Amino acid sequence: MNLIRLYVNFFLMHLKSMMQHKVSFFMTITGQFLISFNIFLGVYFMMTRFHQVKGFSYSEVLLCFSITLMAFTLAETLFRSLDTFETIIGNGEFDRILLRPENSLFLVLCSKIDLTRFGRLLQAVVMLVYGISSSSIAWSPLRCLLVGLMILGGICIFAAIYLIFACLCFFTLEGLEFMNVFTDGAREYGKYPIGIYGKNVLFICTCLVPFALFQYYPLLYLTGKSDNAWFSLLPVCCALFLVPAFLLWNFGLKHYQSTGS
Repeated sequence: MNLIRLYVNFFLMHLKSMMQHKVSFFMTITGQFLISFNIFLGVYFMMTRFHQVKGFSYSEVLLCFSITLMAFTLAETLFRSLDTFETIIGNGEFDRILLRPENSLFLVLCSKIDLTRFGRLLQAVVMLVYGISSSSIAWSPLRCLLVGLMILGGICIFAAIYLIFACLCFFTLEGLEFMNVFTDGAREYGKYPIGIYGKNVLFICTCLVPFALFQYYPLLYLTGKSDNAWFSLLPVCCALFLVPAFLLWNFGLKHYQSTGS
């Protein structure tokens, strides 16, 4: 409970800090909205031309895209500090964090909360509402719950990737750019159901980096393309991906040596 109260205090501090420059804050939010809107236009024009992709209609693709975008945006907002962890190590800030009484990972997460991503989140909410209202899915409380679980599962996957990215900095002291393939890249190819990219990509996104567990298989059940009820439970399994990420963090923390900054 104390950690929640402390996190809320940090959140309010970041909000007050950003609101000191209101014009810059709202222009950045607007820019984030327009960038994601540009991506939406690409989906719109393609679906207007072809009407469906591998059996998925326009509204179903929007559901898929909005869930992926919302999960990625929330993860980037809350775990942005892990994406810039090499800077926290390089400028000596992490050494100061280790001297504080609270958990080091918690304090790293509190050090940066990127609220400017709300523009992209608004875009995801608009697409989700439109996809739900225009789809032919027979909505029920359980299906609505499944959508929520898909978003939470996506947050867990992206958070784990950000954490693994940060853990590598314990050994390299620099961020590895190829990790962006699993974050920004996943947001891009997550516009469409992963199954359309072929069996090899689906295998990688199921067994190695399990994006399909929150994005593709639950979507099959949600849209009625599969009767396998187990698919609706796969987003819960996404939380298990956090376990090796936390273990890697603890391993890296034990072997961390100060940069001497």
